[in-house]
Amino acid sequence: MSRPWTVLILLSLAVFLAYSLWLSASAVLPALTREWDLSDGGRAWMTMAVQLGFVAGALGSAFLNLPDIVSARALFAVSALGGAVVNGAIPLWVEGPAAAIPLRFLTGMFLAGVYPPGLKIMATWFVRGRGTALGILVGALTVGSALPHLLNALGAPDWRRTMWTASALSVLAAALAATVIREGPYAVASPPFQWRYAFRLWRDPALRLANFGYLGHMWELYAVWAWLPLFLLESFRITGGGDPRSGAGVAAFAAIGAGGLGCAAAGVIADRYGRTLTTVLSMTVSGACCLGAGLLFGAAPPLVWTVALAWGFAVVADSAQFSTSVTELGDPAYRGTLLTAQVAVGFLLTLVSIRLMPVLVGWVGWRYAFVAIAPGPALGCLAMWRLRARPEAVQLAGGMR
Repeated sequence: MSRPWTVLILLSLAVFLAYSLWLSASAVLPALTREWDLSDGGRAWMTMAVQLGFVAGALGSAFLNLPDIVSARALFAVSALGGAVVNGAIPLWVEGPAAAIPLRFLTGMFLAGVYPPGLKIMATWFVRGRGTALGILVGALTVGSALPHLLNALGAPDWRRTMWTASALSVLAAALAATVIREGPYAVASPPFQWRYAFRLWRDPALRLANFGYLGHMWELYAVWAWLPLFLLESFRITGGGDPRSGAGVAAFAAIGAGGLGCAAAGVIADRYGRTLTTVLSMTVSGACCLGAGLLFGAAPPLVWTVALAWGFAVVADSAQFSTSVTELGDPAYRGTLLTAQVAVGFLLTLVSIRLMPVLVGWVGWRYAFVAIAPGPALGCLAMWRLRARPEAVQLAGGMR
């Protein structure tokens, strides 16, 4: 018989492997820019296409209640395999952004069938300690997303090798989901189809505040993940010393990967001291980094490294706690629908902040561009503090709010 922590390890490994697809193109953007002569808009769309595809896939899944009326394990496996195929097609035969961008869109669509079902599966194994478990799961996603930066920095012969490796890892994720991962004892019977349930996030006051907190978090998160690597590269070019491309790649992997530890630590803290408190503290730290990181542009690399690591640790640490809050505040029968609807709206918002960043860099430079991202975590803090004051908050973290 499966044990919760065994499933946690296997499911986290599967998510880690599948999500190497997410930033596989972003990690090799400098090489793609040279080979395909990408403009600023083209570079942004190589990242935004994944986000947009994820939104389309997540919205479709939420309205159809797919994570709740079909096997979450099967949905995970099929989606991870599909993502591997369309991502692998890019290095195989694509010669420019006209074909690459639609394929990255499809990659995002398939990944929408990995993350929310993975969250749902984990929630069926844990009631006590759910925040810790989901924190570890999102931590695995975070490190997996960062992996292409490490592969690229370690000297992959060309960008194609990095993308092929990510696709191969996602095939392994599909195999794990299909063969060894199962839903747990807290699973509930499949509910009747109700497409309107996807809007419950906005009708219920407590769920609405949790979702507003998540939106503030997402406004910042993917703008940082998408553009921090380029920020580091340009900063290291100014200071010189060594290969700035390799140094920036390792630093980007370390900064984004540090979020894996942040997610696990935040899960433990949230289960013990409360979800609202943990999310507010995390967004306070990451928001401060938004305001201060640009002032260090071109500073000594050890100082830039330190802030990047702290930022990467905090910016995603609270992510799982918004999802956990939804599982605790909403109807368990439609848990998958609520989670999928939440991430769909959140990723839709990231399209704005990701596209805004290169525009701001062109206007005010790297020193001040990230300041425009700070209102997201600030408003997220306000929403979660208001949720803490509501009576429904006693449902969070066993009454710890």
